[in-house]
Amino acid sequence: MPEILVAAEEPYAQPQDTTIDRRKFLLRFAALTAATSAVATVAPRLARAATTTLPPELFDPDAFASDIAIGDVTDLTELTLAEAAKLIKARQLKSIDLVEAYLARVSKFDGVYKAFNTVLAAEARNIANAVRLNGNNPPLLGIPLAIKDNYYTAGTLTTANSYIFQSFVPTFDATAVARLKAAGGIVLGKMQMGPLATTRATTPDGIITTVNAWTPNTPAIDPGGSSTGPACAVAGRMASSSIGTQTGGSIIAPSNAQNLTGLKPTMGRVSLYGIIPLTYTRDHPGPLARDAKDAAIMLQAMAGPDDNDPRTHGLPKVPNLIKAATPFKKKSKITVRWPTRIGVLPGYTTGTTQSAVARAQMLATFASVGAEIVDVPLPEEWDLLTGRFNDVRLPERTEPFLEYLRQDLKLFGVSLNSWMQGLFLSGDEFLKGQRAKYLLAQRVFDTIFGACDVVVQTSPVPFDILGFPEIAFPIGFGTSSTQTGSLPIPLGAIFGGLPFSEDRLLALVAAYQAVTDFHKLRPADPVLPLAARSAALSDLRLTAEQVETLTE
Repeated sequence: MPEILVAAEEPYAQPQDTTIDRRKFLLRFAALTAATSAVATVAPRLARAATTTLPPELFDPDAFASDIAIGDVTDLTELTLAEAAKLIKARQLKSIDLVEAYLARVSKFDGVYKAFNTVLAAEARNIANAVRLNGNNPPLLGIPLAIKDNYYTAGTLTTANSYIFQSFVPTFDATAVARLKAAGGIVLGKMQMGPLATTRATTPDGIITTVNAWTPNTPAIDPGGSSTGPACAVAGRMASSSIGTQTGGSIIAPSNAQNLTGLKPTMGRVSLYGIIPLTYTRDHPGPLARDAKDAAIMLQAMAGPDDNDPRTHGLPKVPNLIKAATPFKKKSKITVRWPTRIGVLPGYTTGTTQSAVARAQMLATFASVGAEIVDVPLPEEWDLLTGRFNDVRLPERTEPFLEYLRQDLKLFGVSLNSWMQGLFLSGDEFLKGQRAKYLLAQRVFDTIFGACDVVVQTSPVPFDILGFPEIAFPIGFGTSSTQTGSLPIPLGAIFGGLPFSEDRLLALVAAYQAVTDFHKLRPADPVLPLAARSAALSDLRLTAEQVETLTE
């Protein structure tokens, strides 16, 4: 694959997207399918250990800078990852106390939230009790994390909520998990998800499990995509941070739905090695966190080249994302770290809906911290080109699972239809889809990013197709009417960026979060008795047709 060269630069002097050779990125983009098809195999056959070298940026003493002191804390589960890490390193907080605080909430509330597939309480306690501070402490030392159940975790059941993997126990960690562990993170448990990462979290036969942490009494309200377990765990204060995967929106959508900051990186930024596949040119691992700083810390630990995944090779070096996500001041005033034009697509703030009003206010806030707001058009044939999505993803989904399709169709449960559809798309349809992706990338470069540096989005799907990065973040609250009254519903925004622009996206959101408080708000604890909660779920089952419309 072509290497994407970048120009020499002074540290933090400019965001990485300004140094990318777009022509070489397109050449790499065109080669990606052929290069990755060799590793598109169902992961249990793989057996090599992951690379776990940590970047020096994680050991920067200023990385976790915070004014918080333990005397300011009334509830340990309210701490951000950065705050908790700082207090542990300052010997003001013990890891075991933090782990116990989270496990107490898991024990008390996960019967309602149903975010966990597996709780690793004994293992987490053992690791936390063994934490010892010395002169070279790992950056995430003692921090409890939630892992989506399609990431391999050595010695721990990894099911992907599927009949296929219902008894699968990997012998090694996925690269992303191995790096988080090497950084000192403690795996608190494996999270509920859509079966094989398709729709919202359900059992393999379609019974809904995880709820939106903001509306736990109303399970029918959508908590986002397949990474709803990781999202609910963080929003419900049952873990410091989490990791999910995205193929059609499952980092961005749950983050928007549950008031989190989620970051889907550029394709190749994070290794996919040791993750049960869905679509090998579309799957993206990434963090679901409480704010931009936490997302940056998580991604800094996870990202980088991996010998086990060729998609991670030949890319620009991962910049200092934590520095980028640290709010920047000029003359004591919060301002955007780099001059940035935010592109606004037609109709983005049109109307008087709760979302439109929140979006307009969000853009005004960005303008107040120095961002330039510009109107940008949609590329020609936008709907047609983005509509080729299924023509590419379905055969890619089916190919690594052919053995299981031949073995027993019932193994795929309620999501069988989309795997079957992949068998019936012809080669010419697949090739047309690939050409549409390449043409879409060209037009996004020319039409959208010819006029701006980041662009607002109303759906994560187009940038999933392209492998470009995007970030979700809270911008306010609306209401949803239910039989028991109105409920607060988080409203979120999505920004998409050029390839390898994670630093710019994080810097923008960090500036916004420095002058707003939406990301600091937490949902109320569930109050519905567990028996009533179980009754409320009894009729909530997704049909095959519903899965087909909601699937990634």
